[in-house]
Amino acid sequence: MEPATIVKTIHQYSKTSLPDEDMQKLQEIADDYNAVKEYVYQRYGGIHSLSKIYPGYTVQNEMTQSGRRTELGLPSVYFYLAVFDALGDIKTQWTRVRSEILRRIMKNKEFTQEDRHYLRFVTKINTCFSSILCGKNVEIPKEMESKYEQLLAEISDVEKLHRYLRRQVRKNLHKMHTDKADGFFIAERAYRYGQQDEGNNASYGIFVATKEKRQRIFIPLTDTNQYKKQLYIKLNAENNTVEIAIPKVLEVQCHDEYVKEVGLSIGIWQMFTTHEGHVYGEHLGELHMELADFIRESNKTYRREKQNNPGRKKYQNKKARLEARIHDYINQELNRMLETEQPKVFYLPKLPKSMPAGVNKNINYSLNVWQRGYIRKRFTQKCRENNIEIVEVIGKDISRECSRCGAQGTYVKDDFTCSQCGYEIDKKQNAAANALHRGKTGRRLNKTYPVSDNS
Repeated sequence: MEPATIVKTIHQYSKTSLPDEDMQKLQEIADDYNAVKEYVYQRYGGIHSLSKIYPGYTVQNEMTQSGRRTELGLPSVYFYLAVFDALGDIKTQWTRVRSEILRRIMKNKEFTQEDRHYLRFVTKINTCFSSILCGKNVEIPKEMESKYEQLLAEISDVEKLHRYLRRQVRKNLHKMHTDKADGFFIAERAYRYGQQDEGNNASYGIFVATKEKRQRIFIPLTDTNQYKKQLYIKLNAENNTVEIAIPKVLEVQCHDEYVKEVGLSIGIWQMFTTHEGHVYGEHLGELHMELADFIRESNKTYRREKQNNPGRKKYQNKKARLEARIHDYINQELNRMLETEQPKVFYLPKLPKSMPAGVNKNINYSLNVWQRGYIRKRFTQKCRENNIEIVEVIGKDISRECSRCGAQGTYVKDDFTCSQCGYEIDKKQNAAANALHRGKTGRRLNKTYPVSDNS
């Protein structure tokens, strides 16, 4: 059995600002790449093209015959990547549409069990689903014809169900659009790593193909690593720099000593608290407040001096440094938590939704800079890398429920007190203990994040 793997994105950065001429050549590629994606979105994003996008070779052939590549003068190494990049987005949207339709089918109380079974069946089969949406005769693979006939015989009004599917697709399918021309994918044969000699100085970097035949531009890099993969080139036009994203397949690390089940609670001031009272990221709130105070004061100054056209470059640079400092701290504390707790599974309540802005601007700024999206992303990634399961539990009243007797209690600031048994405990530790109990007794949400083979 092959070991489980995951894909991790690593990055390379340009060492210096690129000359305007070189940056303009890269921007031309990005503009044309974006134009190809937009063309594919408009031409193949609707219901009549659903049968063409799986697996996508029909679209590739039609795009070749369209003459679009010749019109733009875009090399094939960029043109076809743009086509399949757009197709990937379209397929992702169709996956979301189907998932939403299946969810609504299960919630619709007017449907019988036979109706639901039929709708689920035809929604999951691409040729069948496509023909229904286009109002054509239903096409079924031969190996599924008998099953389809059996389901069809149990339905009283099949056309009513077909109309329902069409109506749901109209509600949930939206024509895709992009006006973001700030990057592009590049195939392995369109670049090479190496050195460029400049007098007595030699710089290491990457040579990238341009729209001109046999012409490449040189991008000096901050490291000397080499990769043989499809890369993504992201352009920063403001300072003429480049960031390269590289997908890397990693083997999941399995730790025999990681056997604990750990309940967690999440907070703004303290990142994670375990059911045993261990705190990780206890200074996160201080770092958040430093960033929030800086943004608030900088915005005051900017509004006051706006007529004098004050620049925002220094502001953006310092904000980026403060955010990077928070990210470094988050990763450091996540590593410390995994090494200390050695968990097999984490149970935690679902993160709260964004709250609407209130009257207290200090609180608003603090919530806006809360790095919960980054925390979730890095937490999930590190758990996958170490074969640790994450289970989300039902979060309703998790902070008010007593982890000892289950009665409702109250808390003042960080102290929880049970109104029935008098149990006193830190509020976050109490919530983490409840998360552990709910996870172990099956009070879970449908979201779990286990490591899967070759995911």
